[in-house]
Amino acid sequence: MRILVVEDDKDVAGFVLKGLREAGHVVEHASNGRDGLFLAASESFDAIVLDRMLPGGIDGLRLLETLRSQNNHTPVLFLSALAQVDERVKGLKAGGDDYLTKPFSFAELLARVEGIARRGRGEGPVTRLAVADLEMDLLSRTVRRGGEKIDLQPREFRLLEYLMRHAGQVVTRTMLLEGVWDYHFDPQTNVIDVHVSRLRQKVDKPFPTPLIHTVRNAGYMLRAEAP
Repeated sequence: MRILVVEDDKDVAGFVLKGLREAGHVVEHASNGRDGLFLAASESFDAIVLDRMLPGGIDGLRLLETLRSQNNHTPVLFLSALAQVDERVKGLKAGGDDYLTKPFSFAELLARVEGIARRGRGEGPVTRLAVADLEMDLLSRTVRRGGEKIDLQPREFRLLEYLMRHAGQVVTRTMLLEGVWDYHFDPQTNVIDVHVSRLRQKVDKPFPTPLIHTVRNAGYMLRAEAP
């Protein structure tokens, strides 16, 4: 996806930009409202991550109201330190599609951005994932490969689901810690290595073609051929 991030805080912007790019998305950044409005109005994006409080004479609400008045319906996720209900309501009434308060985990931000982008394309909720001959049914919580059922523990299922949702992309340790374990820091354990090893025993070892690959100095990738 092509995503515009409008955020003036350098640390927050750097955190979001790095994570979105690691997830395989193309990202543009504006550090104030005027530049953000110019980019949003002049280029095409699948989603916009928009801070509420912005310098440059145009805050997030005004930026979005201007876009909507121009018939620009790009899905928008508001980021804000303003957590009160009435503030969230203001953001949604201005035309926002979702609202995430600071501080936040990157895994939740990524899920929300991808969610509003899917809704913007008119897609329904995803209930089935497939990579090569590996299939996951999210409703029945079952996994099959080559038609054979694979029994997974709950954490193994979450790990595989995350890898399948990001198939073909490098998934970093930080992304897995936040997305599967809900850790917002690195506890310096080998928990990821242990679970990936167990998952490989079930998903890859009994079959001729491995799907879970280690990308040196980067993380892991799920795909039919080695990266």
